[in-house]
Amino acid sequence: MIPSIEQLSLGGKRVFVRVDFNVPIDSDGKVADDIRIRASLPTIQRVIAQGGKLILASHLGRPNGQVNPKYSLMPVAERLSELLHAEVLFPEDCIGNAAKKLVNEMREAQVILLENLRFHPGEEANDPIFSEKLAALADVYINDAFGTLHRAHASTVGMVPLVREKAAGELVEKEIKFLGSLLHHPEKPFWVILGGAKVSDKLGVIENLLRIADGFLIGGGMAYTFLKAKGVAIGKSLFEEAKLHQAAKILERAQNKDIPICLPADHVIAQSLEKGVAFQTTSGPEIPSGWMGLDIGPKTVALYEEKIRTAKTLLWNGPLGAFETPPFEKGSLDIARALAAHSGMKVIGGGDSLLAVQRAGVSEKMTHLSTGGGATLEFLEGKTLPGLKALEVEA
Repeated sequence: MIPSIEQLSLGGKRVFVRVDFNVPIDSDGKVADDIRIRASLPTIQRVIAQGGKLILASHLGRPNGQVNPKYSLMPVAERLSELLHAEVLFPEDCIGNAAKKLVNEMREAQVILLENLRFHPGEEANDPIFSEKLAALADVYINDAFGTLHRAHASTVGMVPLVREKAAGELVEKEIKFLGSLLHHPEKPFWVILGGAKVSDKLGVIENLLRIADGFLIGGGMAYTFLKAKGVAIGKSLFEEAKLHQAAKILERAQNKDIPICLPADHVIAQSLEKGVAFQTTSGPEIPSGWMGLDIGPKTVALYEEKIRTAKTLLWNGPLGAFETPPFEKGSLDIARALAAHSGMKVIGGGDSLLAVQRAGVSEKMTHLSTGGGATLEFLEGKTLPGLKALEVEA
């Protein structure tokens, strides 16, 4: 059993909340996208409303255990302060005398954001001494960072048994509720839309969801591994040679179970992936030599829209083209709009999928926007997430 934050009394206690504030910072040193910060506001506001002394902790980027001003959480502290309309204290480190002094002097409902956890090698190494130093700051441990639950780090696993009370935050509970419903009791028909560059990231998800999904719609770079496995000419499109056999086996298994795996019927192609490059649309699934598939074409969009209309439950993870380079974002935006027009349950997972629904202006039309990334994929694969296991208590 995983305790809920709702079960805890937080007034006057030092409440350590692991959040996922790993957000993009622009060239002006400002937060470029605050969706992950906003996602944890319900938990943050609950602690403040109860009079807890709120200690927030996160990583940002990959500083590799070294202090690097480029990865400071200072811009995040500033943005959070704006969102809360309140002061957010910001010590120069996440452990040590300065952090300890600030925490000890906190008043009820005050907020501290610690500096980047990954400025210390002990975070990613799940070092016991570093874990003890973090745990010494807290009376209560809350994990509200779903996107980090697949990592066995000091702030997600090591410190947890050293704190007297522990629970899942509201964001983590919401993720478990929606993603768990997909795995265990989705309303049928349940269709899965998968994209992204690498098929290796998604094979485990397909394997696990084959037992419950009614069909798959595949796009993005991963589609070309499946097409090549079927013997379709893909020109010089991206594919993973080492995964061809596994892809062929999945296609065979799906066919035996009578579960359709739909692959692109046409493509938007170019000779290189560059902004402003000349492009064209194929008439069928084959791609000529010297060209690469960079987006799904209009026939594929129409086919996929038709399948989407038949579904009661939809999961989308990964863009269906080279989304970051115009004009190869069109297929993903079209699918985002098709989902928005659909009345069933729609769960969106993965950074670029979230970006697609944002750019299409349809975020509010989705049932659930998962912030998880790799954690979402591992959860959908049916794997045990170390950070989630650390929260378990005996019923």
